[in-house]
Amino acid sequence: MIDDFAKDNLHGRLRRDRAALLWKLDGLSEYDARRPLTATGTSLLGLVKHVAGVEARYFGEVFGRPSPEPLPRWQDSDGSDLWAAEHETRDQIIGFYRRTWEHSDATINALPLDAPGHVPWWPEPHADTNLFAVMVHVLGECVRHAGHADILREGLDGRTGMRAEHEERIDEEARAAHRAKIERAARSASEKLTGVAAAPDHDRRQVPPGER
Repeated sequence: MIDDFAKDNLHGRLRRDRAALLWKLDGLSEYDARRPLTATGTSLLGLVKHVAGVEARYFGEVFGRPSPEPLPRWQDSDGSDLWAAEHETRDQIIGFYRRTWEHSDATINALPLDAPGHVPWWPEPHADTNLFAVMVHVLGECVRHAGHADILREGLDGRTGMRAEHEERIDEEARAAHRAKIERAARSASEKLTGVAAAPDHDRRQVPPGER
């Protein structure tokens, strides 16, 4: 009973956070979906592509159930899974992610939590693992990158939230007032603790690094 509860709970959270990550692309232009939004080149579509590849490997070859999707060898990883190339369409990447869900779900449903797996890219002695550990690991990856996507999307157009049905209308005036309150508190604390006035505030969230 505990195993069934744990498995259902982990699987439910994974489904929820997959959808949250994918929703962050909703309504974006091709450029905004693809463009680098951090100094290291992170993009929203790149995050989706990366998480899709992570799932495909962990719920595929780790358990001897290779993904039906063509994947490069993990030994040949070159970072190309982190961004969308010119020839890759948004529909292709999203379609790959959704088909990966189906394959992952089939693996999760077919195996018990203690089903053995082997992760060749993990160091020994941790490479030999089981479904429970892999579910926790993949959920962590998905949650982490969904959080990245949430911040990136907020920086683009102010949209936030985990689910479309819970999204609230943006109140620019209320947001500005709330941000100003936090800014004042940060400045006051900094000056009290260091004796040095903080530098002028510049809200640079929407300015690409190369244009600053």
